[in-house]
Amino acid sequence: MLTARNVAAVAVLVAAATPLLAEAPGPSTFSIVAADPEAGEVGVAVASRFFAVGTVVPHARAGVGAVATQSYANTTFGPHGLSLLSHGNTPEKVLEVLLGNDKDRNKRQVGLVSASGVSASYTGTGCNAWAGGRSGTNYAVQGNILTGENVVEAMEKAFLSTAGKPLGERLFAAIEAGHAGGGDSRGKQSAALLVCRKGGGYGGFTDRAIDIRVDDHAEPIRELGRLLDIGLVNDAWNRGWTAFTKKQFKDALRWQEVAAEKAKTQPEVLPEVLYDLAVIRVANGDISGARSDLALAVTLNPKLAEQAKVDGDLAALRKD
Repeated sequence: MLTARNVAAVAVLVAAATPLLAEAPGPSTFSIVAADPEAGEVGVAVASRFFAVGTVVPHARAGVGAVATQSYANTTFGPHGLSLLSHGNTPEKVLEVLLGNDKDRNKRQVGLVSASGVSASYTGTGCNAWAGGRSGTNYAVQGNILTGENVVEAMEKAFLSTAGKPLGERLFAAIEAGHAGGGDSRGKQSAALLVCRKGGGYGGFTDRAIDIRVDDHAEPIRELGRLLDIGLVNDAWNRGWTAFTKKQFKDALRWQEVAAEKAKTQPEVLPEVLYDLAVIRVANGDISGARSDLALAVTLNPKLAEQAKVDGDLAALRKD
């Protein structure tokens, strides 16, 4: 029976719940945007207690820069920021333009870096504590609702201490360090990592050399690291095969050998990497090496044998 007291109780519960339903949750998180001018790469890595953070925060474009937009994120800041950077604006100027007419600027958090390594990080006064960031040549780190400032300090230190390594590895090192330092004070759920390089995508058609996301996982950082290991193999593999399709056989061999070496710890992709290495060795005149690689590929994945029997790129092995 619905009494006056029941009605009053329901009203209190509804009133209490209403503010929680009034606005969408924001991707309160920690992120890094970074550039490697020598390698021609830019990228973003991010982690959060937020579903599919990789669909919101990271934006990057080869030869232009990278943007991380978070804390009640305005997702237009990604494409608009990259457009502004592409026209020669500095990250500080880009922030000025993006935030200038934004009525919720105090709730925003943004990190930017240009392809040349100039960076900036902004944290609005209305972001939930702890919130803040750091920036320097080639990087900017930022986060909100963190366990403390030590999170961004650890991220900065990890990025700087891994100088000389591939950008993807440095981005992950920063996120991993931020997580170890406490990370998002609400917990963990998702993570993402993006690296862009001109012609870095599949077949050289796009600039997305590495684009991995963990949308919902009990251990998103660990899972991101597992995917990155495969992603690094795939990046070298794609470089090798793209060069092969352009008949740049020496470059193709160099990158495919890198892919094969990295794939030794990735059994799920090793047979196919070795198969393509055999194809590329044939193109370079190394019949003996090709036969050896193909034999191992077929041993690891017998289903490749049928493909090898009709593959025109391996015709020299069948004649030999």
